[in-house]
Amino acid sequence: MERTSFSSSLFLCLLLVAIFSSSPSLVRCDDPYRFFTWNVTYGDIYPLGVKQQGILINGQFPGPQIEAVTNDNLIINVFNSLSEPFLISWNGIQQRRNSWEDGVYGTNCAIPPGKNFTYILQVKDQIGSYFYFPSLAFHKAAGGFGSIRVLSRPMIPVPFSPPAGDYTILAGDWFKANHTDLQTILDSGHDLPFPDGLLINGQGLNGNVFTVEQGKMYRFRISNVGLASSINVRFQGHTMTLVEVEGSHTVQNTYDSLDVHLGQSYSVLVIMDQPAQDYYIAISTRFTDPVLTSAAILHYSNSASSPVGLPPGGPTDEIDWSLNQARSIRRNLTSSGPRPNPQGSYHYGLINTTRTIRLANSPPVINDKQRYAVNSVSFIPSDTPLKIADFYNIPGVFTLGSIPDNPTYGGGYLQTSVMAADFRDYIEIIFENSENYVQSWHIDGYSFFVVGMDGGQWTPASRDNYNLRDAVARSTVQVYPQSWTAIYISLDNMGMWNIRSENWARQYLGQQFYLRVYSPTHSSRDELPIPRNAILCGRASGRRTRPL
Repeated sequence: MERTSFSSSLFLCLLLVAIFSSSPSLVRCDDPYRFFTWNVTYGDIYPLGVKQQGILINGQFPGPQIEAVTNDNLIINVFNSLSEPFLISWNGIQQRRNSWEDGVYGTNCAIPPGKNFTYILQVKDQIGSYFYFPSLAFHKAAGGFGSIRVLSRPMIPVPFSPPAGDYTILAGDWFKANHTDLQTILDSGHDLPFPDGLLINGQGLNGNVFTVEQGKMYRFRISNVGLASSINVRFQGHTMTLVEVEGSHTVQNTYDSLDVHLGQSYSVLVIMDQPAQDYYIAISTRFTDPVLTSAAILHYSNSASSPVGLPPGGPTDEIDWSLNQARSIRRNLTSSGPRPNPQGSYHYGLINTTRTIRLANSPPVINDKQRYAVNSVSFIPSDTPLKIADFYNIPGVFTLGSIPDNPTYGGGYLQTSVMAADFRDYIEIIFENSENYVQSWHIDGYSFFVVGMDGGQWTPASRDNYNLRDAVARSTVQVYPQSWTAIYISLDNMGMWNIRSENWARQYLGQQFYLRVYSPTHSSRDELPIPRNAILCGRASGRRTRPL
C-alpha cells in the first residue's frame, strides 16, 4: 500500500526540523514523502505449474511496484510475518550518505519474525529503473522482489517523447524447488542444479499480456532478477531503442535483441508499427546448455489473431556478439540526468585515479565444500553487521585490509572481508574473470563508469583502449569468460558498501566483500547518523542508538 500525503509530509518534515535543529541542512521540506506499508508473508505460488512456498509482499508475487520522483523520500514500513529473519535491499538505489538503510547484513540487523522495521530512503539525484529484493539466506529464490521506477522531475527534460505506456518486465531464471531446499544444497557444499525455467513478472510461458495500441510508442523497463543466468530479450517483429541503463540516459541505439545480465536493468522504447495481431516478447538464457526460453504476449488492442509460430530464437553462446553489444552502449552526453545539466558535463576521463584495485573471482573448495571467492577470500558473515560494529567500535568483528587489492592466485580461505577506502578518492577497479562463466558484479551505494572490457588478461597497456569520453554509468556490470572489465568510480558516498556477485549462489557462498569508505572528519554533511529506529543485534545488543 502506498500513500502520498501533503499533510503527513508537512508534519513529518516539521518533526524532522525540530529533531535536527542543530543541523537544518539535513532536512529538505521541499522533497515529497511517499509512504508504504508492506506485510511480508509466505504463500503458495505456481509459477512453473508446481506448488511452491513463495514470499509475498501484501499478497503479491512479484511485490508491489515503487514509483517515485527524483529526490523523493520513501518511508517503507516492512512487517515481517515470516518465521525467520528478513531484510530487503534496493538494487541500484544509492542511499546517499546513508548506508544504514541499504538492507544487507553487512549494514542492517535483520527484522525478527513478527516485528517490523521502517526504512527511510531518499532517491537523491537519481532517475531510472531498478528493483528491490530480499537479501538474507536464499529468500530471493522465493520471490519478495519488485520494481522501482524513479521518474524525472517535471522541469528536467527527458531525451524522448512521452510514451503511451510504461511497462515493467521482471525476468529471470527460476527453480521449482523451494528456497529452503536450494539453500540446503548450497550449505551441504554443492552447487545448484540447472534452473527449471524462466519467469516474466512471476509467470511462465505466455502468462503475461501487455496490451498496446497500434502506431504508438511504449517504454519497457527490463530487469534480470534471476539467480544464475544471463538472458536475452526480443520483441517479435519489432526493434528496441535503448534509452536508459540504471539511471543513465544512453545513446539511442536500436537493437533486435538485448542481453541483460544478472542484476541489470534497461529501458527500451518500442513502436507498435506492425500489422494488428499478437506478438511474442521472448526471453532466453545466454551461454547455457540447454537454452531455456519463455515468452509473454504483446497484444495489439485491435488484434484478432494470436502470435504466429513459436517465440523467436535469439543468440545463445556468442560471446563476441554480446561483448560488441555491451561496448555499443554509451552515455548520451547532451541529455540531462536527474539534474538539468547535461550528463557529459562530468568529465570522468580527465580525472586522475589514485588507486587501482584488481578483483579476481575463483571457485575454491574449502573444508571439502564448494565456495566462491574474491582474491582468494571467501566471505563469511559476522555475528554483528559491519556498519553497526564500526559505529560502536566493537572489536573482533572485522579487520580492515582482510582482503588484498590484487589477486593472490593462492588457495581460498574464509574471512569476513572488508577493504578500506578513503572518502572522495577516485579509483580504478578491474574485475578479472579466468573462469568459463559470465560474471555479474554489483556495487551498492554507487554508479560507476564502465571504461573498458575485453578478452584475455588485463595489463596496464589495456588502458590505452579505455573509453574516457562517453562510457555508461551504472551499478551492475558483466565480465565475460576469460575476460576483464574496468570501471572508474568516485568514492563520494561514505559508508559500508557491499560489492558482490549477482549470481546468487556465488554470492551466498562467499563471492562478495565490503568496501568501507571512510573519512576521519565526522560530519552530517558527509554521512547521516545512525537511525534512531535501527535494530541492534549481535555484539551491539542492548546498546542505544542516539537520544531524541
